[in-house]
Amino acid sequence: MKIEQFEYKPLAHYSYILISDGEMAIIDPERNPMHYYAYAKANNATIKAVFETHPHADFVSSHLQIHEETGATIYNSEKLGADYPHQPFDEGNSIKIGKATLGAINTPGHSPDSITIVAKEGDQTVLFTGDTLFIGDVGRPDLREKAGKMQAKRQVLAEAMYQTIQEKFTHLPDDAIVYPAHGAGSLCGKSMSDANSSTLGNERMGNWAFKKQTKEEFVDHLLDSQPFIPSYFGYNVDINKTGAATLRKALAAVPFKMGATAKGVIVDVRSESDFKKGHLQGSINIQATSEDSKFETWLGAIVQPEEKFSLVIDKPEDLEPMLERVAKIGYERQLQTVLTLAKESLLKMKPLDLQDFKQHPDKYTIVDIRNQSEINEGKFFEQALEHPLNELRETANKIPTDKPVVVHCAGGYRSAAGSSILESELDGVTVFDLSEDVNEFKK
Repeated sequence: MKIEQFEYKPLAHYSYILISDGEMAIIDPERNPMHYYAYAKANNATIKAVFETHPHADFVSSHLQIHEETGATIYNSEKLGADYPHQPFDEGNSIKIGKATLGAINTPGHSPDSITIVAKEGDQTVLFTGDTLFIGDVGRPDLREKAGKMQAKRQVLAEAMYQTIQEKFTHLPDDAIVYPAHGAGSLCGKSMSDANSSTLGNERMGNWAFKKQTKEEFVDHLLDSQPFIPSYFGYNVDINKTGAATLRKALAAVPFKMGATAKGVIVDVRSESDFKKGHLQGSINIQATSEDSKFETWLGAIVQPEEKFSLVIDKPEDLEPMLERVAKIGYERQLQTVLTLAKESLLKMKPLDLQDFKQHPDKYTIVDIRNQSEINEGKFFEQALEHPLNELRETANKIPTDKPVVVHCAGGYRSAAGSSILESELDGVTVFDLSEDVNEFKK
């Protein structure tokens, strides 16, 4: 049994391939399945199955596309209520992939329809735990409370997670390898390890969820201080329940224009420095300047599902990779056009006089756009107004406009987006981005 892990860093997402005796299964695939196909070709393997441990909230899966293009059977819990062709895969069900036997454990907690896939061949046991069991943590139980059409109360799911951890893994050996669907940086949990795998024995010793505790203690800890929920999460649950369109067809429908302009909601993915030198009025600067940037998360947190928007890129060769990044969260459906900028009619953003700000901070309205959990741990400026970035478009009208505004986050990436939002929303007010200079004010 050969296992290959694939990582998509911006969403801290892990997907997997399992190969045994020339047959292959794919677990929790990302939106573009081509690298799984390439791996199958390189290993002379036939794709027989694709598994969904649950309908993911933070990314769009390619399970339906894989089924349509390879004939592979989709397996998921019947509790999911999937609208695509599939075979139920719950406790008591199992299939063979080559010489490996794959079975299911129903492991509710993150969602009511979560399963863990148990793969065995010889003495080897591998667990694909989805968003149930992470390395050092368990999946958050609050994503289904207001998420899309498949709702469940966080208290009920937190209690279900307690039962899952207490009961569902007890028959499995300590040397079983744990492969989760996410790692550190994902918003599907709050305290995940940087490690990309573990053993069940190590988790029993080191993961807080396995420690001896009452149900009340477990639930209180699990529900406490979970990170914010981006707007797109419920939308992605519903897409994954139905099955996403084939990626090639979806992206082909998006128009591209050179040297153009746009109106309405505009997302500019260029670097902060390029954006400040010249941008379209109303643009939001969500940078996608590196392969690791959290572009998808913040696109889906700032722009609402179904909300139409245009995308500004730096150069034509950025078109295909940016379209694919937008499609990771299913937002290609609402993308009206992708464009490079014309040189005329662009706005510039004034740089902050840092020395004046240091000497006279009372001359400015300071806006802290970090997540509420970060703000609760301590403020950099006591007088700063709290406006988390994911809420800023809705709360901007509450910010006083009698002084210039200085926007800060924790390191500079988010403040580029936040300052651009306020520049658009606060008419006649000078808005500054503290950017990386915020590091000079950390205590």
